[in-house]
Order: sequence, then C-alpha cells, then structure tokens
Amino acid sequence: MIRVLNVYYPIRKLILLVGEALIVLGSLLLGAWLAHPDDFYIVMNYDGGIPKILGATALVLLCSHWFDLYDTALANTKGEMYFRLLLVPALLSFGLAAVSYFRPEDNLLRNGSSEFGLLILTTGLIGWRIGFGWLVQLPILVERIYVLGTGDRALRLVQGLRQNPELGVEVASWTGKMEGAVTRDSVAAHLMEVVNHQRVHRVIVAMPDRRGTIPMRELLDLRMHGVKIEEATSWLEKMSGKIEVESLNPSWLIFADGFRRGSVFIVVRRALSIIISLFGLIASAPLWPLVMLLVKLDSPGPTFYSQQRVGKYGKTFNVIKFRTMRQDAEAASGPQWAGKNDPRITRVGRFLRSSRLDEIPQLWCVLKGDMAFVGPRPERPEFVEMLTRDIPFYGVRHMVRPGLTGWAQIRYKYGSTVQDAIEKLQYDLFYIKNASIGLDLLIMFQTIKTVLLRRGAQ
Repeated sequence: MIRVLNVYYPIRKLILLVGEALIVLGSLLLGAWLAHPDDFYIVMNYDGGIPKILGATALVLLCSHWFDLYDTALANTKGEMYFRLLLVPALLSFGLAAVSYFRPEDNLLRNGSSEFGLLILTTGLIGWRIGFGWLVQLPILVERIYVLGTGDRALRLVQGLRQNPELGVEVASWTGKMEGAVTRDSVAAHLMEVVNHQRVHRVIVAMPDRRGTIPMRELLDLRMHGVKIEEATSWLEKMSGKIEVESLNPSWLIFADGFRRGSVFIVVRRALSIIISLFGLIASAPLWPLVMLLVKLDSPGPTFYSQQRVGKYGKTFNVIKFRTMRQDAEAASGPQWAGKNDPRITRVGRFLRSSRLDEIPQLWCVLKGDMAFVGPRPERPEFVEMLTRDIPFYGVRHMVRPGLTGWAQIRYKYGSTVQDAIEKLQYDLFYIKNASIGLDLLIMFQTIKTVLLRRGAQ
C-alpha cells in the first residue's frame, strides 16, 4: 500500500486511477484531433486546448468518483459497475452539448467528431476495466501472506485481506487453521510447513498473547531470508482507516508514528478554517432568511438552537444550529441521541438535516475558534461523561478542536448508540494520528460528495 495525504491506498487502486486518467486524456485528445486535423497544434497550444482537455479529464474522473467507480466493494457486481461506467460518458455528452449550444467556439469536439470521441472514450473505459481485471489476477502481482495468530483479531485481519482484492495479497494460510493445541512448537511447525510448501512473501503477527506462543527464532530466520514480518495493528489501520481500541494500549499511543502537531501545521490549519468559514458565511447569507422563515412557519419556537458541546481539552462551548426539532423535544426524555425517523424532528428539520443546511450557523463557531472545519464531531457533555467512562481512550479525541466535518463523519453513519460511538472513536483516532493539511483537504473533498448524496444524516 502507498501512503498519500497520510491515508493508505492500495497500489492497485492507484494503478486503476492513473490508467483511467490516461485513457480519458488520450480519448479526448484523439477526439480533438479528429475535430481539428489541420490545426490541431494551434488549437492545443494557442486556443486553450490543453487546459480544456485537462479540465474535461478531471471532470470525468470526478464523476467516476461520485459514482463510486473506484469503490472495490462494487468490483464483484459487474452489471452495476458497467452501468455506472456508462453514465460517465453520458454525462459528458450532455456537457458537450451544452457547451456547443452556449459557447460553440469553446467546443473542441465538433464537426461530428464528438460522437467519435465519446465512442472512443466509452470503448476505452470499458476495455481498461476488463484489462485491469485480467491484469490484477496475474500471479506476479499477487503477494502471499501468512497470518500468525488466532482469535477474533486474526480472523478480522484474514477476512479483511480476503475481502479487499485491490490489496493484491492472497492469504496462504493462518494459525487459526491448524489443528490441535496452540503452543510455540505447534505454531512454529505450522508456519514453517506453509512457508516451505508455498511461496510466502510476508508474515503478519496477530497473536492475542505473544508470551510463550510466538515462534521468535523461526520469525528471525524468515526475516533473514527476505520474508517481511509485520504487526497486525498497522495492517488493520491501513485497511480500515481506523485504529481499533479493543486491543489498543497506552504504549502504542506513545511510541506509534504520528500524533504530531507542528507549529506550521497548527497555523496553516487555523488559517484554512478561518478562510473557509468566512467564505461559507458570506456565500450562504442569501439562504439564511429563507431557512429562518421555513423554520418559523413549520413549528413554534426559536429559529436557532444553542447547545453545549465539549471542545478542545474538554472545554465546553455553545454550538449554534438552525432548529430542527420541536421546542420541547427533550422536556420529558432528557438528553438523547437522534434516531432514525425520530418523531421529535420537524418536517423542515428533516430536510435541513439531510441537506446539512442546519449546520451552516456552526461556521460562526469555526470562525471564533471553538471548532475547526475538520475534526472529531463535538459531543454533548452528558454523553461525553458516559462515553469516557465506558470507552477506553475516548478522551484522546478532545486533544484537538472538534470539526464541522471529519474523517469519522465521511467514513461512518450517524451514531446513536454506544457501539456507534466506539466505531466513530476509532476513525477519530486515525485522523488525530495522521492529521495533515492534505488529509484535511481530502476530507473536505469527500464531504462535498457526502452532502450531495445525502449520506449519513439523521
């Protein structure tokens, strides 16, 4: 796996993306050449042809991303994948038609060549997907792995490796398949038997209790013969984008890479939050009177809703939102999470939540410095007290400013249970460990997709 913007990406996924970018770029260039065979060089270099082609390529890749065409979970649903793939050139054709109608001088594919260009693009995209599926199955591109361990953690690792073919690995075997008692000698015998009969490139150690069972001498011998030896925690983190708290210990938090906060990062991150919040407040200003009117007409009560939340270092602050619930929503029940189809949510409130318009006033909290634009979701003090008591390391998430959006928000659904809080904490820990400006920008980009597709809100 390759680390980009402090996030781990499978090499195969990057190959798929780069290959597709080249296919799109080549198809559009060929289509433009068919449209301008005599003055192609002039059009490309002096009439803005290259920026237009690059912009169209970026648009195609963006559409592919929004259609989840780089989501490997859809790799086995070929029919759906190819249907979504065909939607991309279809949208591009509408875009070219709009350009031809409003600004015909800017259309690089004209004189009937747009049809050829779109046909080339469609054929190229489908052909690349078919070729990529064949390419990744070649034995030379598959790495064989032995998982040294038993129990739930090792099983999760084995299942994760097998369910993510884009990683380019094959689980040759694991300790959980061996018969008889699990002792140091039996584990060593099973490990060496698999290594001797199959070409194993890597051993991942996922032992729940290493004392007395881990075959250190055999592992050292394998290491000296070129077999890579790694610990399961890093692999689980890379695959899932979260840090499991179940097997986490304080020493790992102390000695693990990451969790760094340089002064330059802090200043740049704060500057970005100020710029984005100011822009967001100004751009959304025309919406405020309309939203306020809808809230007032839909149910009695104030337009805005202020509530205490826990911020950086456990300091509380008041978060401001457009009101989406009845005024007496917690009069009888007290503090509680919003659930699916929550009867306390008003009709307008349900729309505001699904579109995230209710969170616009929080930009003021970002501007003031109570929040950042990216960070863990701010939680209520009543819930923080309970979750800190029940969930190990929950307080770590308060080492940074809470955010309007965050890694947990784009990777996991809206949480309404303690188990959901545990899952979101694991994503928050990953973000805090790997925080960077690049990761913040990636989260912002993914947030746009999440908001447009209305995912995760309740």
